[in-house]
Amino acid sequence: MAEQNTGGSQQQQGGGTGASGGAIPAPAANKLESSRTHARQAAEDLRNAAGAIAEDYRGRAEDAWGQARDRVRTFQEDSEQYVRENPTKAVFTALGIGFILGLIFRR
Repeated sequence: MAEQNTGGSQQQQGGGTGASGGAIPAPAANKLESSRTHARQAAEDLRNAAGAIAEDYRGRAEDAWGQARDRVRTFQEDSEQYVRENPTKAVFTALGIGFILGLIFRR
């Protein structure tokens, strides 16, 4: 039995000639390089996809901003036209709104 243990321990110590020299065996090195290449490609694909999504959302936001700006301009122009056509109503409406807001904020 002692002979079997001795043989086994020699095999464990001397069996890894590539590991003792610090070099990675060729199949493992190829696999490692392949994994690195795959990871780089996956990261690049993810970055490209994120960029495309960001561009899409940027375009949507610009469209929404433009539409909101147009609505505000239209509302402002319509309000100015209404005030010019109905100055008395506009003044009394403004006074009424101011009075109501004053009551609300006084509390």
